[in-house]
Amino acid sequence: MIPLLAMLLQNGDLLIADFEGKDYGAWKATGAAFGAGPAPGTLPNQMAVEGFLGKGLVNSYLGGDAATGTLTSPPFKIERAAINFLIGGGEHPGETCLNLLLDGKVIRTSTGRDAERLEAESWDVAEFLGRTVALEIVDTHKGGWGHVNVDQIVQSDKALKSGPAARDVEITGRYLHLPVRTKAPKRRMKVLLGGTVVREFEIELADEKPEFWAFLEVGAWKGKTLRLEAPGAGLEAVTQGDAIRGEEPAQRPAFHFTSRRGWLNDPNGLVYHKGEWHLYYQHNPYGWNWGNMHWGHAVSKDLLRWEELPIALYPPRFGDWAFSGSAVVDAANTSGWKSGDDDVLVGAFTSTGRGECVIYSNDRGRTWKEYEGNPVVKHRGRDPKLIWHAPTKRWVMAVYNEDEGKRRIAFHSSPDLKAWTFHSFLDGYFECPDLFELPLDGDRSKTKWVLYAADGKFQLGAFDGQVFTPEGPKQTVWHGHFYAAQTYDNAPDGRRIQIGWAQNANFPGLPFNQQMTIPVELTLRSTDEGPRVFVWPVKEVETLRGGGASGRSSGPRRPGQTPFASTDTERGDFRFKLETGPVERFEFDVRGVPVVYDVAKAELSCKGKSAPLKPIKGEIQLRILVDRGSIEVFGNEGRVALSVGGILPKRTFALTAVASKDYSATIEHDEFK
Repeated sequence: MIPLLAMLLQNGDLLIADFEGKDYGAWKATGAAFGAGPAPGTLPNQMAVEGFLGKGLVNSYLGGDAATGTLTSPPFKIERAAINFLIGGGEHPGETCLNLLLDGKVIRTSTGRDAERLEAESWDVAEFLGRTVALEIVDTHKGGWGHVNVDQIVQSDKALKSGPAARDVEITGRYLHLPVRTKAPKRRMKVLLGGTVVREFEIELADEKPEFWAFLEVGAWKGKTLRLEAPGAGLEAVTQGDAIRGEEPAQRPAFHFTSRRGWLNDPNGLVYHKGEWHLYYQHNPYGWNWGNMHWGHAVSKDLLRWEELPIALYPPRFGDWAFSGSAVVDAANTSGWKSGDDDVLVGAFTSTGRGECVIYSNDRGRTWKEYEGNPVVKHRGRDPKLIWHAPTKRWVMAVYNEDEGKRRIAFHSSPDLKAWTFHSFLDGYFECPDLFELPLDGDRSKTKWVLYAADGKFQLGAFDGQVFTPEGPKQTVWHGHFYAAQTYDNAPDGRRIQIGWAQNANFPGLPFNQQMTIPVELTLRSTDEGPRVFVWPVKEVETLRGGGASGRSSGPRRPGQTPFASTDTERGDFRFKLETGPVERFEFDVRGVPVVYDVAKAELSCKGKSAPLKPIKGEIQLRILVDRGSIEVFGNEGRVALSVGGILPKRTFALTAVASKDYSATIEHDEFK
């Protein structure tokens, strides 16, 4: 137990409530926010609740963010000089708060700090000794994120010293280096300039030896003094300099994007402009786990070699996070925001405290300005996807929507990216929509629209700029660790390039976590089951060849013969054409991880993930891309794809087969430098 919380349990303290029972006892509840009794910690669909004591706490998320109510204690006499407690949740004074009432009037009040972690606070109540009071826990906030968490309320002779430590730093370098220790208590850190908060975030600030150093860009304030505030002793270890602190990890993936420091998830704002592929992404710059959602930013000339640029989008305030979205090139300047020779880039993102917001950039996506009329759409939803619909000469926003308790995509349109008109819903889709058109078999006179969602499920159909009309069942190409994929706006040569989040590609012990999948090109092809989307690694992968071992072989293989002898590799491209008739299964050893194709089941599997794959004319074709943190398998020219991630234990690649008689195999491999 950390010392601050231990102070809540001093000898002589009088317990008012610890919320460890099945119900609230003599406390009286109104409304639906607080349910019938204390919550057992984190609730379904809630971010992790931390910092409470015991097994229970008051958590008004029990009723959902939309529910309201109050919870009032029985009267009690003030017998100590202080009331100490733990509080978290939304920072909405008067709406999500703990109040002390005297004769029905509020004489003390506290609220959360827009964080699920409960922090210790105190009220000095010495002036009310001997008076009878009551406590009132309130959640009357409507709209957006907002609830209240309360635990361990005691009367005490000693108030908690819960204020943050502070340190003034004159800025001389580009970066502040922040010591991080994963699983240390999360601390709310503020960076102030002249008394104004310019950055605010949660960080597992290391009071002792850090596991790694996060960095905060402060070069814009060189020569000025910043005040740092955060609980604990970690501020003393903060340093500054012009280079990022810490050695480059040898285990970093070679040709999959990872951030220099911290967590990443959904790709955002994928747009091609003036020879650069822009990759914006959900990013926690200050920790190994999810949180503090910013838009990170990287650019590439070839989709494989990335240069990470400064953060593109900071949250406007703590708790109002920059969630997922998209970006387009407004070539005709319909928005009127163009101010130079270059086309203006326009983006849309979810501000968790406001709604769907629009931003624009006149410096090739390096910096962004907010539209003064934000939010342009306000609803229960997130993840706006922008596209230009040429037939109607209007912009379209496809955005995830949870109004009326349903999971669906809402379609809006706009002539100028500012004023948006709602048109229709399509039920049955969850998060991060993508909407695009593909030619069938390369024939641009025959196209189908594709509506895609975060889980990789998609549907073909028709789209008139207002309503998506599905044609046929939902389909899935990607399987395994793959989520929230997006495709590029304005890609050259009509290519449809997609990048996804390689969900669960964890890198324990390293200063970064998660990676993106290999960029792929999407095509729509005729099959005996009807039109189907195929995925295939971008042609730029060919530039990785050379300098490593390679081999080609073709011909019959005998039962018991190893068709591909073990090779020592960290990363490479392996391609197989395998006859299936005489074979029960093929077993690949990919850096110590088994990848299996079961002929009878017509199934590809790895690390508990599987994908259906039927032989074609008695053969399967497999392409396996292996990097330091992932395995990606493409079957039958991209009819299915399987992605699995995580640190891979060995440097091996081998193939064995269980066969009843001779079979044929063609094998090609290239190891990447």
